[in-house]
Amino acid sequence: MIPQHLTKGITYFLITIFLLGCSSSSDKEKIIIAISKGKPVEHYGNYGKLLKNADPEIEWVDMYHISLDSALTIMDKCSGLLVSGGPDVYPGRYGQAYDTTRCGKIDYRRDTLEFALIEKALDMELPILGICRGEQILNVFMGGSLFVDIPSDYDTLITHRCPDHDTCFHMIKIKPASTLNIICNVKTCLVNSSHHQAVNRLAGGFEVIARADDGLVEAIGWADPENHPFLLGVQWHPEGMDTTNALSITIAKEFIKHAREYSKIQGEGK
Repeated sequence: MIPQHLTKGITYFLITIFLLGCSSSSDKEKIIIAISKGKPVEHYGNYGKLLKNADPEIEWVDMYHISLDSALTIMDKCSGLLVSGGPDVYPGRYGQAYDTTRCGKIDYRRDTLEFALIEKALDMELPILGICRGEQILNVFMGGSLFVDIPSDYDTLITHRCPDHDTCFHMIKIKPASTLNIICNVKTCLVNSSHHQAVNRLAGGFEVIARADDGLVEAIGWADPENHPFLLGVQWHPEGMDTTNALSITIAKEFIKHAREYSKIQGEGK
């Protein structure tokens, strides 16, 4: 067993090597995207695959399996943050009681990590993409709330979560002239059904830019996007849909485009 003081030293050594590699002369144009949780690959690897499919030249780093201090240090070298899907956000974060009959498994460490990553990304003015839980925790971070369990909290005939989400879809309507409408150039589209929580009270500063036919929030962004860095939160899983779907890889490409623009501006400022 490695002593704790040596483990800490090894961790910081690896971080140093990572940061030096990212800043080497041969990698000046390399874009690094932080993913709040991108491993284990068999469960979370599709987020990295989506980014790589959109732009094979980017690199991504999983923030979950390192210490919080290390993750925040690495963020300084990143050009974007993808807040990935996963378990429920702890309801106490938005003033609700934790009900084991309606909530899934809670990952308190992940809540803490993602709050810190979002705060850092906003301070750095990084492009941010939130997917499913990622959209939900963005809303919670900014002061909004969630429906703890869609079936019991929201009166709807639409099935928003299916056992086999690869074959389960529902229609959404996109706000005209919104960020999402401009990016994907569609007003309606089918998305996969794989969530049992959703935005309830919208956080200040955000606007709803897509809804399901039952009115449930499906995508959020800045209410004043012209004066903010790129931010998009979507309820569906673009990494789990066919890339020909207008709301799949197109979103990843737009996110990476803004990450490249961010990196270029940062490079010019040095």
